[in-house]
Order: sequence, then C-alpha cells, then structure tokens
Amino acid sequence: MNLRALAAKVIFQVLEKGLSLSVALPDQQRHLHSGKDKALLAELCYGVMRVLPQLDKQISDCMSKPLKGKQRIIHQLLLIGCYQLYFTRIPSHAAISETAEACRQLKFEGLVKVVNGILRNIQRQEKPLSCDNETLQYNTPAWIIKRLKAAYPSNWQHIIAQSHQRPPMWLRNNQQRQSRNDYLNRLQAENITASAGHSHDSILLEKPTDVMQLPEFSHGAVSVQDGAAQWAASLLAPKAGELILDACAAPGGKTCHILEIESNIELVAVDNDEKRLERVQQNLDRLSLDAKLIHGDAANISTWWNGDKFDRILLDAPCSATGVIRRHPDIKWLRKNNDIEELANIQSAIIDHCWHWLKSGGTLLYATCSILPQENSEQIEAFLARTPDARLVPLVQQEDKQAIGWQITPGQENMDGFYYARLIKD
Repeated sequence: MNLRALAAKVIFQVLEKGLSLSVALPDQQRHLHSGKDKALLAELCYGVMRVLPQLDKQISDCMSKPLKGKQRIIHQLLLIGCYQLYFTRIPSHAAISETAEACRQLKFEGLVKVVNGILRNIQRQEKPLSCDNETLQYNTPAWIIKRLKAAYPSNWQHIIAQSHQRPPMWLRNNQQRQSRNDYLNRLQAENITASAGHSHDSILLEKPTDVMQLPEFSHGAVSVQDGAAQWAASLLAPKAGELILDACAAPGGKTCHILEIESNIELVAVDNDEKRLERVQQNLDRLSLDAKLIHGDAANISTWWNGDKFDRILLDAPCSATGVIRRHPDIKWLRKNNDIEELANIQSAIIDHCWHWLKSGGTLLYATCSILPQENSEQIEAFLARTPDARLVPLVQQEDKQAIGWQITPGQENMDGFYYARLIKD
C-alpha cells in the first residue's frame, strides 16, 4: 500500500471518525516493514495535525466545490500532498506523483487528475500559507486561543508556540536497577548524549533514540516518560508499608515509578478502560514489578474495593490534555469547547469520591496534563471550599507559594504542560 494512501487513512480516521492519532497511526504503520517508512508516515500525519487550518485553507481555496461523503478521504490525501510541498524536503515531483498514485490505491481513479492538478497548481503558485485570522496564524482552534488568552494574558502566544515544537525524549531511570549517574555513564559509552533533569530519576536525551538502542531497555533499566509526568511519584512520596491507590492508572508509567521509588507497598491501580489496563501490566512485567490491577471506576470505589482506606492516592484525573499538544497535536481537533465543563464535572466527582476513601492524615496528589485553570487551580479551589478536612500543601517546586498548586506550562524546562496539587486530609 502506498505510504500516502496510508497517511490519508490515518487523517481520515482522526478527523472524520474521531479516533486518536495514537490509535489510528500504529494501525496503518503495521502495513510497512521499514523503520524509515514508518517514521515518514508518522511525520506526515503529525505534521498535518500541527498545521491543519493552514493546509485546509490552501486546499479549499483551490477547489470549486468541497469533497463530501466517502470522497473526504481524498481531501485528507490533498492535505498530505500540500504538507509535503510546504514542510518536507521531498522533491515536489515525487510528492505530487506519489500522492496522485495514492488516489488510485484508495479506489478513486476518477479523481487522480483532480489531485494532480490541485497539487501542481499549489506548487506553481508558491503562495505563502494564509495567516488571515488567529486560527490560521496559530494553527489552533479559536476556543483554545480564547481560553489561553484568559488564563495566560502575558504569555499565551509563547505557550502556543511551545505546543507546536517537536517534543524531546525523556527517560526515567529505574533506581531499583542503577543510579541515574551510572545510567548516564552507560549512555555516554554508547555515544548517546543525555543530561540529568530536575526530578530525581529524569534523563533528557539530546535527540530521540530508538528504545532498542538504549542500554538494557528491554530488561527494565529505564522507561520513556516525560519529565513533567515523572514528578507525580516523587510528589506522592510513597512510604514502606503503605496502601496506595493509583486512580486512572493507565498506561501505567506513574504506577511503575511509584514502585521503583518504594517497592515495599501495596499498590492498587485502577482504570475504567480494560484494554489500556493491559498496557499497565506490560509495563509492570518489563520492569519486574507487581501491583493489584483492577478494572473499575475511580468515582465508584465501593463497587470494586472492600478493603481499608488508602494512605495515599494519586489521582491523575481525566482531562483535556491541552498540556501535551506537542506530543498529541490531534488533541486540538478532537477536543471541543464544551468538553472542558464536562471534564471538570467528572474531575469533581472523582476527587470527592476518592477523598472519602483516603485515611485521616493521608495524602491525595491531584494531577492533570492540562493547562486550563478550570481543570486545575479552579477545580482545587472549589474542592477546598466544599471540603473542610482538606488542606493544600504548597509544593517546593512551585515558584509562587501562594498559587493553588503547581502549573507547568509546555516547554518549561523542556517538559510537557502539567498540573499538580497536594492535599492532606486532617
């Protein structure tokens, strides 16, 4: 199957069917054998998602009438063709001919000349991509721009710019296996340039590397996890002998990190997505760690748990994921403005319910990969107002000790956008 045809299928699945890129892309990558081809397919799909409004405008301006129904996949194919012309080093003639050939493979023989004509027209004109409004200028939906302007009046443009950067690759050293310095030395011996991050186990690679090139990766020496997400287990601060709940645990990076920090605990990891729980088990197996995995709802603990209350709870709440757009650019097009209120209501229900299952004197760490106050500081402020026995403990890492929790913005110390608030039950 032509690589551009596979790319069009991925984009179609995301934009027309609402599938996430992390699900749609691997499904098509399995048709390719070469690592180079798989990487190019990812580049085309991620690239289109990053600059979708500008590409869409350019294609629409070149068409007398929009493609509809089943023909929408050819519109996605044109986006792929346009992206190649503007953003890759692929020679124009190759990009155009391969994209036109993909049209045949997608069983739209009658549109081959249309695809060829539109892309040749774009190539001839060499017209710059449109920046006529803010959505086009920032390649971001108007509702996200509006929310970011309200939350970050002085640096919203910087946050959007950072969200368009290609993300770095972070590793989490497994302290059960070796010290971080030892692993940095092993990377150096393999000519892999890396540096220590601010959190205890974090390592930042100078450039992304195939995990199978990393020393002892398959035997659990390190894991891939962004530097911001790595703060979760450290801030939770597990202690030996404790009963700990990892609510909304999948895919299990934080679950594993908690056990790497302190293995002498009883860790219960719950998630309402049974398929994603399989990923948690795979991660635990690779690292030779053990947790009790439960398929259940963190907002209804009594339906699956009849044991003691928990000493500590990590609540990595379902959220808009607006802090990780640089890793998942499809979030911009899959999320809708009214999702934020719905998510805030879900978060509110889960934190109230988890609080009931926390021991007196216990710690709940609330975390999201969002940068929107409605899901973060405002959520915690409302929780504190209605919960007399809850006390917020400022985190050492936050610059403003008066702030409600610690908001990390995308690109800050090379990390993803993330939010943390630590609550103690009196």
